[in-house]
Amino acid sequence: MKRLFVAFINLFRIPTDNMPLVRAQFDAFSKQIPLLYFILTTNSLAAAWTFTRFAPDWLGVYFPSALCTLCGVRCVWWWRSRHKVFSDTYIIKAMRATTGLAVGLTLGFTIWALLLYPYGDAYARGQVVFCLALTVIGCVFCLMHLRPAALAVTLFANIPFVLFFFLEGHDSLKAISINLALVSVAMIMILMVYSRDFARLVESQAETRRLSDENFRIANLDSLTDLPNRRWFFTELERYHAEAVASGRSFAVGIIDLDGFKPVNDTYGHMTGDRVLAEVGRRLSRTAGKDLTLARLGGDEFGFIMANDPTEDRLKAFSTTLIEAIRLPFAIGGSNAHLGASIGVARYPDTAQSPESLFERADYALYHAKRTQRGQVVVFSSRHEEQIRSHGVIEQALQAADFDNEMSLVYQPIVDTRTGRASTFEALARWNSPILGAVGPGDFIPVAERNGQVRALSLILLGKALRAAAQWPQTVRISFNLSAHDISQAESVIQIIALINQSGVSPKRIDFEITETSISYDFQQARAAVIAFRALGVGISLDDFGTGYSSLSHVHRLALDKIKVDRSFVADVTTNPVSHKIVKSLSALCTDMGLDCVLEGVETAAQLEALTDLGCTFVQGYYFARPMPEEDVQHYLESEDKLPSRRRMGK
Repeated sequence: MKRLFVAFINLFRIPTDNMPLVRAQFDAFSKQIPLLYFILTTNSLAAAWTFTRFAPDWLGVYFPSALCTLCGVRCVWWWRSRHKVFSDTYIIKAMRATTGLAVGLTLGFTIWALLLYPYGDAYARGQVVFCLALTVIGCVFCLMHLRPAALAVTLFANIPFVLFFFLEGHDSLKAISINLALVSVAMIMILMVYSRDFARLVESQAETRRLSDENFRIANLDSLTDLPNRRWFFTELERYHAEAVASGRSFAVGIIDLDGFKPVNDTYGHMTGDRVLAEVGRRLSRTAGKDLTLARLGGDEFGFIMANDPTEDRLKAFSTTLIEAIRLPFAIGGSNAHLGASIGVARYPDTAQSPESLFERADYALYHAKRTQRGQVVVFSSRHEEQIRSHGVIEQALQAADFDNEMSLVYQPIVDTRTGRASTFEALARWNSPILGAVGPGDFIPVAERNGQVRALSLILLGKALRAAAQWPQTVRISFNLSAHDISQAESVIQIIALINQSGVSPKRIDFEITETSISYDFQQARAAVIAFRALGVGISLDDFGTGYSSLSHVHRLALDKIKVDRSFVADVTTNPVSHKIVKSLSALCTDMGLDCVLEGVETAAQLEALTDLGCTFVQGYYFARPMPEEDVQHYLESEDKLPSRRRMGK
């Protein structure tokens, strides 16, 4: 019995332990409260108007006027408060006050109606019954989201009503009272079910919001570094741009690229590389200020957005702080790894008007930093804008170029340290434009890739390379670079194979060099292309090894013959113990995997000696020869026994 009593009392309590539900109930019933007061006022005025000629003034005029005035004041208050945001404490107090006021108004209107009833004729009395029943039902439905008030209205209005008319003695009134009692029970059951379902709905919505928020967090968070990811970064970039347009203020975008991470990642493994990236994220987060938005864009690239009108000096000072934080040693097992960072920055609205252009300008500044000022920060300037325009000039000249006549090849030997002789010549593209003059491959090949001309260019240059190789000794190979577009489409692969078959050069004398970038462009198609070339007998070299994020993965998943180690490893192999260890490890890795290893960028006798001592078999660089025209290759082959470097390697 006590438990039932407690349960009954709890029906009239506000659940303060579940504030999301309380707030939802408050928001719902507060929208219906004005309708409740409207129902009370209109029904009361209708009854009062009918009884003015029967009842005394205090009962027919003054009492209902007071009740209606109170309803009107409360209605105006609720209407004005509909857009306000209230605290949890205030909401609980308001709901309790509303429940209490509902009880008071219910008793007031019920007593007034029952006192009014005896003064009327049969029609007026019928109106009292009708208005009272209709008012109670309307008010209960308006208060359904506030269960204590709805129950109170049902009980304090209908119980006196049922008893009063049942005791009147008239059969029709008894029937009405019994009917109203049954309807009241049904209304209470509906109210309880609705209250339960509403609570479940609120809980379900809360869970949905929680899952949505979690999905949003996951979708916009980099799980490795706990920094926002690329998607979130560009969303924020759009927001910053919109705010800057509206306010007239400026902001800046910066892109951070780690220097030296890829060798560490490939040498020590991806798990170690991931730990290094996570530590980089923590260092950047500690350095970032309040007006800075930081994100990981992918791989070893990070981005930031700086607000509040940053000056060039402030951007350089902050970027230098980031670079210095990254330069601190990273603990890897029992040793330390050292990384650097290059940063490109662009400011709005100085350098671009759209978010996309602004990011492209920052990316170009980063490219310039890595090419000419590695380990420093470059702020995009008008000079860089001129360089971008020059690429546009190159694109226009390429569109009008006669590839057969304007494009040529030069050849650089790859030397076998065991024999001291050139085992392969790498074909390198050159363009002598009648409009622009000599244009380097680093300028025109990226443009040809962007405008879709690179496939036609590759076929023409490959034809020239094969015709040259046909004149060389059968022991000398030809190495040719393929772009991402050359291996990403089956049609292009078929055209290359047909060209080889028509050339008369044995496929076993041909090496195709592909970069990690071209593999990542469409790995499945790149893998299919490699399989097709290998089936023909062509050798496959992975060029610029160590400059891509997944070098070891590509070595493992592709049928390669050689890897060409990037020149950045060779540059300080004689002075930097870390570079020396990395080259040694890479050479051993190639030996274990049955791959030939080619070291690029050999420029001094000391570098050659160090590489030879490490067991490196194939080397390439200015120390042996600069790229030469086709007519000089035969002379080089005939005279290579007389070169001092050959005698030195033959000792």
